[in-house]
Amino acid sequence: MVMAGVLTGCGSDSDGGGGTITAYVYGDDAVKIQEAAVKEFNKTSKVKVKLIPVPGTDYVNKLHSAMGSPSAPDIFYNWGGGSIKSYVDAGQVVDLTSTVKNDDTLKDSFIPSIVKAGSLDGKIYGVPMRGMQPVMLFYNKKLFAENKLEAPKTWEDLQHVITTLKAKGVIPFALGGQEKWPELMWMEYLLDRIGGPEVFKKIENGDSSGWGDPAVLKSARTIKELVDGGAFGKNFNSVDYASGGAPALLSKGKAAMHLMGSWEYSTQLGKAPKFAKEDLGWANFPTVAGGVGDPADVVGNPTNYWSVNSRTKHKDAAIAFLKEMASKSYAQALVDNGDVPTTSNAASMLPGSPNPKYASDQYNMVQKAPSFALSWDQALETGIATPLLTEISKLFAGKSTPEQFVEAMKAVK
Repeated sequence: MVMAGVLTGCGSDSDGGGGTITAYVYGDDAVKIQEAAVKEFNKTSKVKVKLIPVPGTDYVNKLHSAMGSPSAPDIFYNWGGGSIKSYVDAGQVVDLTSTVKNDDTLKDSFIPSIVKAGSLDGKIYGVPMRGMQPVMLFYNKKLFAENKLEAPKTWEDLQHVITTLKAKGVIPFALGGQEKWPELMWMEYLLDRIGGPEVFKKIENGDSSGWGDPAVLKSARTIKELVDGGAFGKNFNSVDYASGGAPALLSKGKAAMHLMGSWEYSTQLGKAPKFAKEDLGWANFPTVAGGVGDPADVVGNPTNYWSVNSRTKHKDAAIAFLKEMASKSYAQALVDNGDVPTTSNAASMLPGSPNPKYASDQYNMVQKAPSFALSWDQALETGIATPLLTEISKLFAGKSTPEQFVEAMKAVK
């Protein structure tokens, strides 16, 4: 499927004469929403969109290879920020600033902070196309009730939960360590709670000395304590997320908690609907004693974006497709899937969600967050994000010490 997309990408027909444009998208449970949007758009457009779902674990590398080929996709899914910086620097992405600001459909349709989060140097390069995605602490309510536990609000609470569950033979936290990025969520939240958002902001702004901040080392040491204490079980390095390994541990009661993006709800709704509706709980990441971060801070992905390849021969058609993301029907499809749209009218639509309380809690979490830090592997350029994922994996696997993690990241320029 990926090769088919590469071979047919950036077609040569004019918009008036028809043709095909390809759109790369992250291939997960939520892709059905984009598939429906493409089907609807193609009913009336002379230029047809061909959606290319790329398996999640392969997406970044496949996109990178395709963008460097003679026939790259016309439209591509991304996380904004550092995830598209190299493409922007290479002149491969259409600047949508004037289009968004002057188009009646786009200019007021999305929450401004979400649009800004996908921008670079004040310029808009992407249109929001999925829901808000804060990272949340999910838990199995049935297991918690059976063990007389409550969602942890402090690190001391969390330690109590871990000790109690281990004694019952339950893995405290599901973790898809096979894919590395789920491990990074732990470092993101710990650094925020311990040192505040300014520490990572320094790193994001290009100052590698930020890795030497004492809060980074304390966060890494806390991770080592969790791993050594059995918080993730013994086999987390062989557990995946994309194929449903980690979510299944939670839904089947083999693990009690899962730190994951808010898409976990729609994942569970698709794979274990009874569990999602009856026994899936959620909470904010707990505070850490002595930390200076605001407990309301959030990390994750403000949303995902569609960007347009500057080499497309169908720019008008591509932008017309992007405008569909602002439609009420598309936002409703997100709501029906358990997601919270980033459209300006999202709040009024949430009562129709499969789980209105979950949708409302997530929406309020994002709206009230003093800081919403973009996932590090998306906020940072590939040259830094790739070694970061390698080093975080080594730390979790016990192949490096917290001190070695810090030194390795300080050395990455």
